[in-house]
Amino acid sequence: MSYKHQVAEMIASALVHMGVDSLNKEQVYGMLETPPNPAMGDIAFPCFQLAKALRKAPPMIATELAANISGSPLQEVKAVGPYVNLFLDQAAVSTQVIGTILAQGAAYGQSNLGQGRNVPIDLSSPNIAKPFSMGHLRSTVIGNAIANIMEKQGYKPVRINHLGDWGTQFGKLIVAYRLWGDEEKVKAEPIKELLHLYVKFHEEAEKDPSLEDQGREWFKKLEDGDEEAQHLWSWFRDESLKEFMKIYDLMNVSFDSTHGEAFYNDKMDRVVSLLEEKGLLTESDGAQVVSLDEYDMPPCLIKKSDGATLYATRDLAAALFRHETYDFAKAVYVVGNEQRLHFQQLYKVLEKMGYPWAANMHHIPFGMMLKDGKKMSTRKGKVVLLEEVLAQAIADVQKVIEEKNPSLANKEEVARQVGVGAVIFHDLKNYRLNDINFSWEEMLTFEGETGPYVQYTHARACSLLRKGNYQPASSSELVPGALEGKEAWAVVTLLNAFPEVVDRAGNQFDPSLIGKYVIDLAQVFNKFYANVRILAEEDAVKASRLQLVAAVVVVLKEGLRLLGLAAPEEM
Repeated sequence: MSYKHQVAEMIASALVHMGVDSLNKEQVYGMLETPPNPAMGDIAFPCFQLAKALRKAPPMIATELAANISGSPLQEVKAVGPYVNLFLDQAAVSTQVIGTILAQGAAYGQSNLGQGRNVPIDLSSPNIAKPFSMGHLRSTVIGNAIANIMEKQGYKPVRINHLGDWGTQFGKLIVAYRLWGDEEKVKAEPIKELLHLYVKFHEEAEKDPSLEDQGREWFKKLEDGDEEAQHLWSWFRDESLKEFMKIYDLMNVSFDSTHGEAFYNDKMDRVVSLLEEKGLLTESDGAQVVSLDEYDMPPCLIKKSDGATLYATRDLAAALFRHETYDFAKAVYVVGNEQRLHFQQLYKVLEKMGYPWAANMHHIPFGMMLKDGKKMSTRKGKVVLLEEVLAQAIADVQKVIEEKNPSLANKEEVARQVGVGAVIFHDLKNYRLNDINFSWEEMLTFEGETGPYVQYTHARACSLLRKGNYQPASSSELVPGALEGKEAWAVVTLLNAFPEVVDRAGNQFDPSLIGKYVIDLAQVFNKFYANVRILAEEDAVKASRLQLVAAVVVVLKEGLRLLGLAAPEEM
Protein backbone atom coordinates (compact mmCIF):
# COMPACT_ATOMS: atom_id res chain seq x y z
CA MET A 1 0.00 0.00 0.00
CA SER A 2 1.42 3.43 -0.97
CA TYR A 3 1.79 6.06 1.73
CA LYS A 4 -0.99 8.12 0.08
CA HIS A 5 -3.36 5.19 0.50
CA GLN A 6 -2.23 4.83 4.14
CA VAL A 7 -2.95 8.52 4.74
CA ALA A 8 -6.37 8.21 3.04
CA GLU A 9 -7.21 5.31 5.35
CA MET A 10 -6.17 7.33 8.42
CA ILE A 11 -8.29 10.34 7.35
CA ALA A 12 -11.33 8.13 6.55
CA SER A 13 -11.01 6.51 10.00
CA ALA A 14 -10.73 9.92 11.74
CA LEU A 15 -13.83 11.13 9.85
CA VAL A 16 -15.85 8.15 11.10
CA HIS A 17 -14.73 9.09 14.63
CA MET A 18 -16.08 12.60 13.95
CA GLY A 19 -19.42 11.19 12.75
CA VAL A 20 -18.84 11.30 8.98
CA ASP A 21 -19.27 7.89 7.35
CA SER A 22 -20.26 9.12 3.89
CA LEU A 23 -16.66 9.11 2.58
CA ASN A 24 -14.81 5.82 2.18
CA LYS A 25 -11.02 5.65 1.90
CA GLU A 26 -11.10 5.55 -1.95
CA GLN A 27 -13.17 8.75 -2.05
CA VAL A 28 -10.81 10.38 0.46
CA TYR A 29 -7.86 9.25 -1.67
CA GLY A 30 -9.43 10.98 -4.68
CA MET A 31 -9.70 14.24 -2.69
CA LEU A 32 -6.04 14.36 -1.61
CA GLU A 33 -3.99 17.17 -3.14
CA THR A 34 -0.30 17.97 -3.46
CA PRO A 35 0.41 21.43 -2.01
CA PRO A 36 1.99 23.86 -4.52
CA ASN A 37 4.83 24.57 -2.07
CA PRO A 38 6.62 21.68 -0.26
CA ALA A 39 6.87 23.92 2.84
CA MET A 40 3.07 23.53 3.15
CA GLY A 41 3.36 19.77 3.51
CA ASP A 42 3.49 16.65 1.34
CA ILE A 43 -0.27 16.05 1.17
CA ALA A 44 -3.27 18.33 1.71
CA PHE A 45 -6.88 17.40 2.45
CA PRO A 46 -9.57 20.04 1.73
CA CYS A 47 -12.50 20.17 4.16
CA PHE A 48 -15.04 22.19 2.13
CA GLN A 49 -17.07 19.11 1.24
CA LEU A 50 -17.64 18.25 4.93
CA ALA A 51 -19.22 21.59 5.90
CA LYS A 52 -22.78 20.50 5.09
CA ALA A 53 -22.60 17.14 6.90
CA LEU A 54 -20.95 18.55 10.05
CA ARG A 55 -22.65 21.97 9.94
CA LYS A 56 -19.39 23.69 10.71
CA ALA A 57 -17.07 26.05 8.91
CA PRO A 58 -14.29 24.24 6.94
CA PRO A 59 -11.46 25.80 9.07
CA MET A 60 -13.10 24.43 12.28
CA ILE A 61 -13.45 20.99 10.67
CA ALA A 62 -9.78 21.08 9.59
CA THR A 63 -8.66 21.88 13.17
CA GLU A 64 -10.75 19.04 14.63
CA LEU A 65 -9.69 16.56 11.94
CA ALA A 66 -5.98 17.41 12.32
CA ALA A 67 -6.23 16.61 16.04
CA ASN A 68 -7.57 13.12 15.22
CA ILE A 69 -4.80 12.07 12.81
CA SER A 70 -1.41 10.74 13.90
CA GLY A 71 0.99 7.82 13.49
CA SER A 72 3.28 6.39 10.81
CA PRO A 73 4.02 7.48 8.08
CA LEU A 74 3.18 10.99 9.37
CA GLN A 75 5.60 13.30 11.13
CA GLU A 76 3.33 16.33 11.56
CA VAL A 77 -0.28 17.29 10.89
CA LYS A 78 -1.38 20.95 10.72
CA ALA A 79 -4.69 22.70 10.09
CA VAL A 80 -4.17 25.69 7.80
CA GLY A 81 -7.45 27.44 7.07
CA PRO A 82 -9.85 24.94 5.45
CA TYR A 83 -7.02 22.45 4.73
CA VAL A 84 -5.36 19.71 6.74
CA ASN A 85 -1.68 19.73 5.73
CA LEU A 86 0.20 16.49 6.33
CA PHE A 87 3.98 16.18 6.56
CA LEU A 88 5.42 12.72 6.04
CA ASP A 89 8.21 11.05 8.00
CA GLN A 90 10.75 11.31 5.18
CA ALA A 91 13.17 8.70 6.55
CA ALA A 92 10.42 6.09 7.03
CA VAL A 93 8.83 6.77 3.63
CA SER A 94 12.20 6.74 1.83
CA THR A 95 13.05 3.36 3.36
CA GLN A 96 9.64 1.96 2.40
CA VAL A 97 9.63 3.29 -1.18
CA ILE A 98 13.23 2.38 -2.06
CA GLY A 99 12.91 -1.02 -0.38
CA THR A 100 9.74 -1.82 -2.34
CA ILE A 101 11.29 -0.83 -5.69
CA LEU A 102 14.50 -2.80 -5.13
CA ALA A 103 12.53 -5.87 -3.99
CA GLN A 104 10.04 -5.78 -6.87
CA GLY A 105 12.34 -4.60 -9.68
CA ALA A 106 10.57 -4.25 -13.05
CA ALA A 107 7.33 -5.50 -11.44
CA TYR A 108 7.08 -2.22 -9.45
CA GLY A 109 3.85 -0.51 -10.46
CA GLN A 110 2.31 -3.77 -11.73
CA SER A 111 -1.34 -4.38 -10.83
CA ASN A 112 -3.92 -7.07 -11.46
CA LEU A 113 -6.66 -4.70 -12.55
CA GLY A 114 -7.14 -6.55 -15.88
CA GLN A 115 -7.14 -10.05 -14.34
CA GLY A 116 -5.52 -11.45 -17.48
CA ARG A 117 -8.47 -10.53 -19.74
CA ASN A 118 -7.94 -9.80 -23.45
CA VAL A 119 -7.81 -6.29 -24.89
CA PRO A 120 -7.56 -6.25 -28.70
CA ILE A 121 -5.77 -3.04 -29.71
CA ASP A 122 -6.14 -1.86 -33.30
CA LEU A 123 -2.96 0.08 -34.10
CA SER A 124 -0.68 1.22 -36.92
CA SER A 125 -2.85 -0.03 -39.83
CA PRO A 126 -0.89 1.42 -42.78
CA ASN A 127 -2.23 1.11 -46.33
CA ILE A 128 -0.37 -1.45 -48.39
CA ALA A 129 1.39 -0.24 -51.52
CA LYS A 130 1.83 3.15 -49.87
CA PRO A 131 4.82 4.31 -47.85
CA PHE A 132 4.97 4.08 -44.09
CA SER A 133 4.90 7.82 -43.48
CA MET A 134 5.38 9.92 -40.37
CA GLY A 135 1.57 10.09 -40.30
CA HIS A 136 1.47 6.36 -39.44
CA LEU A 137 4.01 6.78 -36.65
CA ARG A 138 1.38 8.14 -34.27
CA SER A 139 -1.03 5.20 -34.32
CA THR A 140 1.91 2.77 -34.11
CA VAL A 141 3.73 4.24 -31.11
CA ILE A 142 0.62 5.41 -29.21
CA GLY A 143 -1.00 1.99 -29.68
CA ASN A 144 2.14 0.08 -28.74
CA ALA A 145 2.61 2.17 -25.56
CA ILE A 146 -1.05 1.71 -24.57
CA ALA A 147 -0.59 -2.06 -25.05
CA ASN A 148 2.51 -2.04 -22.80
CA ILE A 149 0.77 0.04 -20.12
CA MET A 150 -2.36 -2.12 -20.12
CA GLU A 151 -0.20 -5.23 -19.84
CA LYS A 152 1.37 -3.60 -16.76
CA GLN A 153 -2.19 -3.26 -15.39
CA GLY A 154 -2.75 -6.99 -15.73
CA TYR A 155 -4.59 -7.05 -19.08
CA LYS A 156 -3.53 -9.24 -22.01
CA PRO A 157 -3.15 -6.91 -24.99
CA VAL A 158 -3.73 -8.37 -28.47
CA ARG A 159 -1.92 -6.11 -30.96
CA ILE A 160 -3.82 -6.04 -34.26
CA ASN A 161 -2.43 -4.46 -37.43
CA HIS A 162 -5.66 -3.92 -39.38
CA LEU A 163 -3.93 -3.32 -42.71
CA GLY A 164 -5.53 -1.10 -45.34
CA ASP A 165 -5.41 -3.79 -48.01
CA TRP A 166 -8.75 -3.30 -49.80
CA GLY A 167 -10.65 -0.58 -51.62
CA THR A 168 -10.88 1.34 -54.90
CA GLN A 169 -7.29 2.55 -54.57
CA PHE A 170 -6.11 -0.97 -55.47
CA GLY A 171 -8.10 -0.82 -58.69
CA LYS A 172 -6.34 2.48 -59.45
CA LEU A 173 -2.95 0.97 -58.63
CA ILE A 174 -3.59 -2.05 -60.87
CA VAL A 175 -4.51 0.32 -63.73
CA ALA A 176 -1.35 2.41 -63.09
CA TYR A 177 0.87 -0.70 -62.99
CA ARG A 178 -0.63 -2.12 -66.22
CA LEU A 179 -0.13 1.24 -67.99
CA TRP A 180 3.27 2.39 -66.68
CA GLY A 181 4.63 -0.27 -64.32
CA ASP A 182 7.99 -2.02 -64.48
CA GLU A 183 8.26 -5.34 -62.62
CA GLU A 184 12.01 -4.98 -61.97
CA LYS A 185 11.58 -1.49 -60.53
CA VAL A 186 8.80 -2.66 -58.20
CA LYS A 187 10.93 -5.60 -57.03
CA ALA A 188 13.93 -3.33 -56.41
CA GLU A 189 12.07 -0.62 -54.42
CA PRO A 190 8.48 -1.80 -53.92
CA ILE A 191 6.98 1.02 -51.84
CA LYS A 192 8.82 3.82 -53.62
CA GLU A 193 7.79 2.58 -57.06
CA LEU A 194 4.18 1.81 -56.08
CA LEU A 195 3.87 5.30 -54.57
CA HIS A 196 5.27 6.77 -57.79
CA LEU A 197 2.60 4.88 -59.77
CA TYR A 198 -0.17 5.95 -57.37
CA VAL A 199 0.82 9.64 -57.60
CA LYS A 200 1.15 9.38 -61.42
CA PHE A 201 -2.35 7.89 -61.64
CA HIS A 202 -3.89 10.92 -59.90
CA GLU A 203 -1.87 13.37 -62.00
CA GLU A 204 -2.99 11.66 -65.21
CA ALA A 205 -6.60 11.27 -64.00
CA GLU A 206 -6.89 15.06 -63.73
CA LYS A 207 -6.23 15.20 -67.49
CA ASP A 208 -8.16 12.01 -68.35
CA PRO A 209 -11.10 11.36 -65.94
CA SER A 210 -11.86 8.02 -67.65
CA LEU A 211 -8.94 6.58 -65.64
CA GLU A 212 -11.10 6.85 -62.49
CA ASP A 213 -13.73 4.61 -64.17
CA GLN A 214 -11.02 2.11 -65.13
CA GLY A 215 -9.84 2.09 -61.51
CA ARG A 216 -13.35 1.27 -60.29
CA GLU A 217 -13.69 -1.46 -62.95
CA TRP A 218 -10.45 -3.14 -61.90
CA PHE A 219 -11.42 -3.01 -58.23
CA LYS A 220 -14.72 -4.70 -59.16
CA LYS A 221 -12.67 -7.38 -60.97
CA LEU A 222 -10.57 -7.81 -57.82
CA GLU A 223 -13.74 -8.21 -55.72
CA ASP A 224 -15.06 -10.75 -58.22
CA GLY A 225 -11.86 -12.85 -57.98
CA ASP A 226 -10.30 -11.98 -61.38
CA GLU A 227 -7.02 -13.92 -61.61
CA GLU A 228 -4.78 -11.07 -62.84
CA ALA A 229 -6.24 -8.59 -60.35
CA GLN A 230 -5.83 -11.08 -57.47
CA HIS A 231 -2.24 -11.86 -58.48
CA LEU A 232 -1.22 -8.19 -58.62
CA TRP A 233 -3.03 -7.37 -55.34
CA SER A 234 -1.33 -10.27 -53.49
CA TRP A 235 2.06 -9.24 -54.87
CA PHE A 236 1.60 -5.60 -53.81
CA ARG A 237 0.50 -6.78 -50.33
CA ASP A 238 3.43 -9.18 -49.81
CA GLU A 239 6.04 -6.67 -50.97
CA SER A 240 4.53 -3.95 -48.77
CA LEU A 241 4.49 -6.15 -45.67
CA LYS A 242 8.16 -7.06 -46.13
CA GLU A 243 9.04 -3.35 -46.22
CA PHE A 244 6.83 -2.54 -43.22
CA MET A 245 8.40 -5.33 -41.16
CA LYS A 246 11.84 -3.69 -41.52
CA ILE A 247 10.42 -0.57 -39.84
CA TYR A 248 8.51 -2.49 -37.15
CA ASP A 249 11.67 -4.48 -36.33
CA LEU A 250 13.66 -1.25 -36.04
CA MET A 251 11.07 0.15 -33.61
CA ASN A 252 10.73 -3.19 -31.76
CA VAL A 253 6.97 -3.32 -32.43
CA SER A 254 5.32 -6.68 -33.05
CA PHE A 255 1.76 -7.85 -33.75
CA ASP A 256 -0.44 -10.77 -32.75
CA SER A 257 -2.59 -10.40 -35.88
CA THR A 258 -2.21 -8.77 -39.32
CA HIS A 259 -5.79 -9.44 -40.45
CA GLY A 260 -6.50 -6.47 -42.70
CA GLU A 261 -9.66 -5.22 -44.36
CA ALA A 262 -9.64 -8.02 -46.97
CA PHE A 263 -9.89 -10.65 -44.19
CA TYR A 264 -13.47 -9.50 -43.52
CA ASN A 265 -14.72 -9.78 -47.12
CA ASP A 266 -16.53 -13.07 -46.43
CA LYS A 267 -17.83 -11.92 -43.02
CA MET A 268 -19.91 -8.92 -44.11
CA ASP A 269 -22.96 -10.73 -45.50
CA ARG A 270 -23.58 -12.04 -42.00
CA VAL A 271 -23.61 -8.46 -40.64
CA VAL A 272 -26.16 -7.38 -43.27
CA SER A 273 -28.31 -10.47 -42.47
CA LEU A 274 -28.17 -9.74 -38.71
CA LEU A 275 -29.19 -6.12 -39.28
CA GLU A 276 -32.08 -7.26 -41.50
CA GLU A 277 -33.20 -9.86 -38.93
CA LYS A 278 -33.24 -7.22 -36.21
CA GLY A 279 -35.22 -4.84 -38.42
CA LEU A 280 -32.53 -2.15 -38.29
CA LEU A 281 -31.91 -1.62 -42.03
CA THR A 282 -33.79 1.11 -43.84
CA GLU A 283 -33.47 2.45 -47.37
CA SER A 284 -32.16 5.94 -48.08
CA ASP A 285 -31.56 7.16 -51.66
CA GLY A 286 -31.18 3.54 -52.78
CA ALA A 287 -28.60 2.77 -50.06
CA GLN A 288 -29.11 0.53 -47.01
CA VAL A 289 -28.55 2.42 -43.73
CA VAL A 290 -29.08 2.15 -39.98
CA SER A 291 -30.87 5.27 -38.69
CA LEU A 292 -29.23 6.96 -35.72
CA ASP A 293 -31.65 9.89 -35.48
CA GLU A 294 -32.29 9.23 -31.79
CA TYR A 295 -28.59 9.97 -31.11
CA ASP A 296 -28.54 13.12 -33.32
CA MET A 297 -26.13 11.37 -35.68
CA PRO A 298 -26.27 10.91 -39.44
CA PRO A 299 -27.36 7.41 -40.59
CA CYS A 300 -24.69 4.71 -40.71
CA LEU A 301 -24.23 3.52 -44.32
CA ILE A 302 -24.13 -0.25 -44.59
CA LYS A 303 -24.60 -0.89 -48.34
CA LYS A 304 -24.30 1.55 -51.24
CA SER A 305 -26.99 1.71 -53.95
CA ASP A 306 -24.78 -0.50 -56.18
CA GLY A 307 -24.66 -3.18 -53.46
CA ALA A 308 -21.06 -2.47 -52.36
CA THR A 309 -20.38 -2.63 -48.64
CA LEU A 310 -18.61 0.15 -46.75
CA TYR A 311 -16.10 0.72 -43.96
CA ALA A 312 -18.85 0.52 -41.35
CA THR A 313 -19.96 -2.93 -42.59
CA ARG A 314 -16.38 -4.15 -42.41
CA ASP A 315 -15.78 -2.68 -38.95
CA LEU A 316 -19.01 -4.23 -37.65
CA ALA A 317 -17.80 -7.61 -38.97
CA ALA A 318 -14.40 -7.02 -37.33
CA ALA A 319 -16.02 -6.09 -33.99
CA LEU A 320 -18.13 -9.28 -33.98
CA PHE A 321 -15.10 -11.38 -34.97
CA ARG A 322 -12.95 -9.84 -32.22
CA HIS A 323 -15.57 -10.31 -29.52
CA GLU A 324 -16.17 -13.93 -30.52
CA THR A 325 -12.42 -14.64 -30.82
CA TYR A 326 -11.10 -12.81 -27.75
CA ASP A 327 -14.12 -12.31 -25.40
CA PHE A 328 -12.52 -8.96 -24.63
CA ALA A 329 -12.65 -6.84 -21.47
CA LYS A 330 -12.16 -3.76 -23.67
CA ALA A 331 -11.54 -3.23 -27.37
CA VAL A 332 -9.32 -0.30 -28.31
CA TYR A 333 -9.03 1.47 -31.68
CA VAL A 334 -6.04 3.82 -31.98
CA VAL A 335 -7.23 5.76 -35.03
CA GLY A 336 -6.99 9.43 -35.99
CA ASN A 337 -9.33 12.08 -34.65
CA GLU A 338 -11.01 12.56 -38.05
CA GLN A 339 -12.65 9.11 -37.65
CA ARG A 340 -14.45 10.09 -34.42
CA LEU A 341 -17.96 10.11 -35.95
CA HIS A 342 -17.37 6.77 -37.70
CA PHE A 343 -16.61 5.07 -34.37
CA GLN A 344 -19.47 6.78 -32.54
CA GLN A 345 -21.81 5.41 -35.24
CA LEU A 346 -20.20 1.97 -35.09
CA TYR A 347 -20.72 1.62 -31.32
CA LYS A 348 -24.32 2.88 -31.51
CA VAL A 349 -25.18 0.36 -34.26
CA LEU A 350 -23.72 -2.47 -32.13
CA GLU A 351 -25.73 -1.18 -29.17
CA LYS A 352 -28.92 -1.19 -31.28
CA MET A 353 -28.08 -4.76 -32.35
CA GLY A 354 -28.33 -5.69 -28.67
CA TYR A 355 -24.65 -6.20 -27.82
CA PRO A 356 -23.94 -4.84 -24.30
CA TRP A 357 -20.18 -5.29 -24.89
CA ALA A 358 -20.28 -2.30 -27.27
CA ALA A 359 -19.96 -0.15 -24.12
CA ASN A 360 -16.43 -1.56 -23.64
CA MET A 361 -15.18 -0.38 -27.04
CA HIS A 362 -12.99 2.71 -27.07
CA HIS A 363 -11.86 4.92 -29.94
CA ILE A 364 -8.52 6.49 -28.94
CA PRO A 365 -8.22 9.50 -31.24
CA PHE A 366 -5.05 11.46 -31.88
CA GLY A 367 -4.07 14.66 -33.68
CA MET A 368 -2.30 14.89 -37.01
CA MET A 369 1.37 14.90 -37.88
CA LEU A 370 1.74 18.13 -39.85
CA LYS A 371 4.51 19.34 -42.14
CA ASP A 372 4.95 23.12 -42.34
CA GLY A 373 1.59 23.38 -40.56
CA LYS A 374 -0.24 21.35 -43.24
CA LYS A 375 -1.58 17.78 -43.41
CA MET A 376 0.66 15.32 -45.27
CA SER A 377 -0.89 13.83 -48.43
CA THR A 378 0.17 10.56 -50.07
CA ARG A 379 -1.95 11.35 -53.12
CA LYS A 380 0.04 14.52 -53.84
CA GLY A 381 3.35 12.91 -52.90
CA LYS A 382 3.83 15.32 -49.96
CA VAL A 383 4.96 12.82 -47.43
CA VAL A 384 7.86 12.33 -45.01
CA LEU A 385 8.90 8.68 -44.92
CA LEU A 386 9.31 7.20 -41.45
CA GLU A 387 12.11 4.92 -42.65
CA GLU A 388 14.15 7.95 -43.76
CA VAL A 389 13.49 9.78 -40.47
CA LEU A 390 14.63 6.77 -38.42
CA ALA A 391 17.75 6.28 -40.57
CA GLN A 392 18.66 9.98 -40.25
CA ALA A 393 18.09 9.96 -36.48
CA ILE A 394 20.32 6.89 -36.06
CA ALA A 395 23.04 8.47 -38.25
CA ASP A 396 22.92 11.71 -36.22
CA VAL A 397 23.35 9.77 -32.96
CA GLN A 398 26.24 7.79 -34.46
CA LYS A 399 28.01 11.08 -35.22
CA VAL A 400 27.55 12.28 -31.62
CA ILE A 401 28.90 8.96 -30.27
CA GLU A 402 31.98 9.15 -32.57
CA GLU A 403 32.69 12.68 -31.29
CA LYS A 404 32.03 12.15 -27.58
CA ASN A 405 32.56 8.46 -26.78
CA PRO A 406 34.28 6.67 -29.71
CA SER A 407 35.34 3.72 -27.53
CA LEU A 408 31.74 2.91 -26.51
CA ALA A 409 30.91 -0.79 -26.82
CA ASN A 410 27.97 -1.75 -29.10
CA LYS A 411 28.03 1.67 -30.79
CA GLU A 412 25.65 0.67 -33.59
CA GLU A 413 23.09 -0.84 -31.19
CA VAL A 414 23.19 2.19 -28.86
CA ALA A 415 22.83 4.56 -31.86
CA ARG A 416 19.76 2.60 -32.96
CA GLN A 417 18.23 2.63 -29.46
CA VAL A 418 18.80 6.37 -29.00
CA GLY A 419 17.94 7.45 -32.57
CA VAL A 420 14.71 5.44 -32.74
CA GLY A 421 13.96 6.44 -29.14
CA ALA A 422 14.27 10.13 -30.05
CA VAL A 423 11.60 9.77 -32.76
CA ILE A 424 9.19 7.73 -30.58
CA PHE A 425 9.59 9.97 -27.52
CA HIS A 426 9.08 13.15 -29.57
CA ASP A 427 5.57 11.85 -30.28
CA LEU A 428 4.67 10.31 -26.93
CA LYS A 429 5.69 13.21 -24.69
CA ASN A 430 2.83 15.16 -26.31
CA TYR A 431 -0.80 14.64 -25.36
CA ARG A 432 -2.17 12.46 -28.15
CA LEU A 433 -5.00 14.81 -29.21
CA ASN A 434 -2.55 17.61 -30.00
CA ASP A 435 -1.33 17.98 -33.58
CA ILE A 436 2.45 17.63 -33.92
CA ASN A 437 4.45 19.64 -36.41
CA PHE A 438 7.18 17.48 -37.91
CA SER A 439 10.52 19.15 -37.24
CA TRP A 440 13.95 17.58 -37.71
CA GLU A 441 15.51 20.10 -35.32
CA GLU A 442 13.12 19.48 -32.43
CA MET A 443 13.01 15.72 -32.87
CA LEU A 444 16.77 15.25 -32.98
CA THR A 445 17.80 17.67 -30.23
CA PHE A 446 19.56 15.77 -27.49
CA GLU A 447 18.92 18.24 -24.70
CA GLY A 448 15.80 19.28 -22.82
CA GLU A 449 12.64 17.21 -22.78
CA THR A 450 13.74 14.47 -25.15
CA GLY A 451 14.11 10.70 -25.19
CA PRO A 452 17.92 10.88 -25.41
CA TYR A 453 17.97 13.11 -22.28
CA VAL A 454 16.03 10.50 -20.28
CA GLN A 455 18.14 7.65 -21.73
CA TYR A 456 21.35 9.53 -20.90
CA THR A 457 20.13 10.07 -17.32
CA HIS A 458 19.54 6.31 -17.02
CA ALA A 459 23.04 5.60 -18.40
CA ARG A 460 24.56 8.15 -15.97
CA ALA A 461 22.80 6.45 -13.02
CA CYS A 462 24.06 3.03 -14.22
CA SER A 463 27.59 4.46 -14.41
CA LEU A 464 27.30 5.66 -10.79
CA LEU A 465 26.29 2.16 -9.68
CA ARG A 466 29.31 0.68 -11.50
CA LYS A 467 31.76 3.23 -10.07
CA GLY A 468 30.32 2.80 -6.58
CA ASN A 469 30.51 -1.01 -6.87
CA TYR A 470 26.84 -1.22 -5.87
CA GLN A 471 25.87 -4.68 -4.64
CA PRO A 472 22.11 -5.36 -4.53
CA ALA A 473 22.51 -8.29 -2.14
CA SER A 474 24.20 -6.12 0.49
CA SER A 475 21.35 -3.55 0.53
CA SER A 476 20.21 -2.85 4.06
CA GLU A 477 18.28 -0.21 6.01
CA LEU A 478 19.04 3.34 4.93
CA VAL A 479 21.54 5.13 7.15
CA PRO A 480 19.79 7.92 9.12
CA GLY A 481 20.51 11.26 7.49
CA ALA A 482 21.91 9.77 4.25
CA LEU A 483 18.89 10.90 2.25
CA GLU A 484 17.99 14.06 4.11
CA GLY A 485 17.46 17.17 2.04
CA LYS A 486 14.96 18.41 -0.51
CA GLU A 487 16.84 16.92 -3.51
CA ALA A 488 16.61 13.32 -2.24
CA TRP A 489 13.04 13.78 -1.05
CA ALA A 490 11.96 15.11 -4.46
CA VAL A 491 13.32 11.89 -6.04
CA VAL A 492 11.63 9.61 -3.46
CA THR A 493 8.30 11.42 -3.87
CA LEU A 494 8.35 10.90 -7.64
CA LEU A 495 9.47 7.27 -7.36
CA ASN A 496 6.54 6.63 -5.07
CA ALA A 497 4.13 8.18 -7.59
CA PHE A 498 5.04 5.75 -10.41
CA PRO A 499 2.31 3.09 -9.80
CA GLU A 500 -0.35 5.82 -9.67
CA VAL A 501 0.93 7.38 -12.92
CA VAL A 502 0.86 3.96 -14.65
CA ASP A 503 -2.75 3.46 -13.57
CA ARG A 504 -3.84 6.91 -14.74
CA ALA A 505 -2.04 6.45 -18.08
CA GLY A 506 -3.79 3.09 -18.58
CA ASN A 507 -7.25 4.26 -17.50
CA GLN A 508 -7.03 7.41 -19.64
CA PHE A 509 -5.25 5.71 -22.59
CA ASP A 510 -2.65 8.48 -22.31
CA PRO A 511 1.04 7.50 -22.72
CA SER A 512 2.08 11.17 -22.43
CA LEU A 513 1.57 10.87 -18.65
CA ILE A 514 4.45 8.36 -18.61
CA GLY A 515 6.47 10.58 -20.99
CA LYS A 516 6.11 13.60 -18.70
CA TYR A 517 6.80 11.43 -15.64
CA VAL A 518 10.16 10.09 -16.89
CA ILE A 519 11.25 13.63 -17.86
CA ASP A 520 10.36 14.85 -14.34
CA LEU A 521 12.16 11.92 -12.71
CA ALA A 522 15.26 12.47 -14.86
CA GLN A 523 15.27 16.17 -13.93
CA VAL A 524 14.94 15.67 -10.16
CA PHE A 525 17.55 12.90 -10.25
CA ASN A 526 20.01 15.14 -12.11
CA LYS A 527 19.43 17.84 -9.46
CA PHE A 528 20.15 15.27 -6.74
CA TYR A 529 23.29 14.16 -8.61
CA ALA A 530 24.48 17.78 -8.96
CA ASN A 531 23.91 18.72 -5.30
CA VAL A 532 24.59 15.59 -3.25
CA ARG A 533 27.93 13.80 -2.90
CA ILE A 534 27.26 10.16 -3.63
CA LEU A 535 30.56 8.32 -4.12
CA ALA A 536 32.79 10.53 -1.95
CA GLU A 537 31.04 9.64 1.32
CA GLU A 538 31.86 6.94 3.87
CA ASP A 539 30.69 3.45 2.90
CA ALA A 540 27.37 3.28 4.80
CA VAL A 541 26.16 6.68 3.52
CA LYS A 542 27.39 5.87 0.01
CA ALA A 543 25.51 2.52 0.10
CA SER A 544 22.27 4.27 1.13
CA ARG A 545 22.56 6.87 -1.63
CA LEU A 546 23.37 4.20 -4.20
CA GLN A 547 20.15 2.41 -3.21
CA LEU A 548 18.27 5.54 -4.25
CA VAL A 549 20.24 5.60 -7.53
CA ALA A 550 19.43 1.89 -8.10
CA ALA A 551 15.72 2.58 -7.53
CA VAL A 552 15.87 5.41 -10.11
CA VAL A 553 17.49 3.02 -12.64
CA VAL A 554 14.67 0.49 -12.14
CA VAL A 555 11.89 3.05 -12.60
CA LEU A 556 13.46 5.00 -15.50
CA LYS A 557 14.11 1.77 -17.38
CA GLU A 558 10.56 0.54 -16.80
CA GLY A 559 9.04 3.92 -17.72
CA LEU A 560 11.03 3.97 -20.98
CA ARG A 561 10.04 0.36 -21.72
CA LEU A 562 6.35 1.19 -21.35
CA LEU A 563 6.80 3.87 -24.03
CA GLY A 564 8.62 1.44 -26.32
CA LEU A 565 12.15 2.80 -25.72
CA ALA A 566 15.29 0.93 -24.76
CA ALA A 567 17.41 2.08 -21.79
CA PRO A 568 21.12 1.79 -22.67
CA GLU A 569 23.45 1.34 -19.69
CA GLU A 570 26.23 3.26 -21.42
CA MET A 571 26.06 6.13 -23.88
